[in-house]
Amino acid sequence: MNGKTRASLFACAWLVALALPCARATDGGATGGGATPLLLAVVGDSDSHAYHDRLRFSGRDGQRGGSYHATTWQWTEALHRLRGRWIDQGEWGQHGSSGGVARLAGWLDLPARAPEKEDFLYNFAVSGARCESLMGGERQMPQLVRLMDASPARWRGGVVVIRIGVNSFGQRDSLERLALDPRDPEVSPRIDGCIAAVREAVAHLHERHPATRVVLVGIFDNSNIGADAAVARSPRELGNIATALDRYDDALRGLATGDARMAFFDDRAWFASLWGGRTAQGAPSYRDVRIAGRFRVGNSQGDAPSHAVLADGHAGTAWNALWAKALVELLGRRFDAAIPPVEDAELLALVRAD
Repeated sequence: MNGKTRASLFACAWLVALALPCARATDGGATGGGATPLLLAVVGDSDSHAYHDRLRFSGRDGQRGGSYHATTWQWTEALHRLRGRWIDQGEWGQHGSSGGVARLAGWLDLPARAPEKEDFLYNFAVSGARCESLMGGERQMPQLVRLMDASPARWRGGVVVIRIGVNSFGQRDSLERLALDPRDPEVSPRIDGCIAAVREAVAHLHERHPATRVVLVGIFDNSNIGADAAVARSPRELGNIATALDRYDDALRGLATGDARMAFFDDRAWFASLWGGRTAQGAPSYRDVRIAGRFRVGNSQGDAPSHAVLADGHAGTAWNALWAKALVELLGRRFDAAIPPVEDAELLALVRAD
């Protein structure tokens, strides 16, 4: 046994002692009632990071639902509750390790995952992630692909959802710049960088797993929610913002066009189909959504389930449940996934669970 081998074995033992990769399951994964469940993985930011990650959200910190935290669900969590028999996101538990441990494991060519969080095994989305986190930083896609490499046959026909961009060019400061100039010299390169990052991430995935399908989620326009939704904007400002955001969406839509393995989810069109938008003059003109004709959800902000947006600015349970319903429909329409449509009665039961 040479010195390098001895050192590697010592390091392996040390990493095992630190539980790398860590996967302490606290709740069973999806179980199919006959047919094999569809495997679904996620890369992205806080729009997809589980709200019940107890390593980050205590339920007493006012985040992710505040006093309603126990029954406030992210779309992945809502999807599990609505269609967990048909869609497998991996076991729920604490997965990953600290960045330092993961870097050492990578140096030794061992499986590594960072950061540590409590979530579904196949969910690599992390709050605060930017587009460069797909292939750099947390290296979400390479980490996911390495996990998939352990069972490539299971991922033939599986689905990866890529939903990212808001932290790179979709927050208020960026939108204010884009409202004045859709080619703003500070924000525009970030949009270009996001397009390049998504393309690279998809290419990396399909190099190793060519039969895995991908859902590319378009960017949302945050000027339509929270306090910003009440601010009137001129038609020119609205047009400028739309032009800039369209550039990102059009690139993703183009990537999906003509490729049977790809689908595009138009997030802005989805929102508008439910809550509406603004008048041609730019004035707010949103409507309430009625679930099962009984439960009213306004385009308002607060932690009660009757608000579309939580007090901390993230999507509420109703938003996420409706989004999960739309994703199920897209999977069936684009990929012929045999998943039953989500019924209004199921949505009502979920949003009124408290």
